[in-house]
Amino acid sequence: MKSYRELEIYKLSYELAIKVHKMSLNLPKYELYEEGNQIRRSSKGITACIVEGYGRRKYKSDFIKYLIYAHASCDETILQLNFIKDTHEFDKKEIQYFLTEYNNLGSKINKFIQYVETNWK
Repeated sequence: MKSYRELEIYKLSYELAIKVHKMSLNLPKYELYEEGNQIRRSSKGITACIVEGYGRRKYKSDFIKYLIYAHASCDETILQLNFIKDTHEFDKKEIQYFLTEYNNLGSKINKFIQYVETNWK
């Protein structure tokens, strides 16, 4: 593997962060800088932690630590999506799409953590 860009979890997290960013801009104006900012930061934080962890891949424990941070940011993004679903009039199918995709991403990150723990040199 020559780059973090080859990781499936990187590709998926990046794609989702872009979509969440665009979706969050449709929040009411009073939420753009509070809830909108929070979900943009948590969704982009997943990707950032994957990239930073990969940069430290020589040190297995650091790599795992940042992957765990990525998983935690994924959980935070799911929480923020649930807040949006329950407090705003958004297309329920759109929010459900994001919830499904972030649950899928969380599962993939968890499996990758297990792979790194057992197979990374």
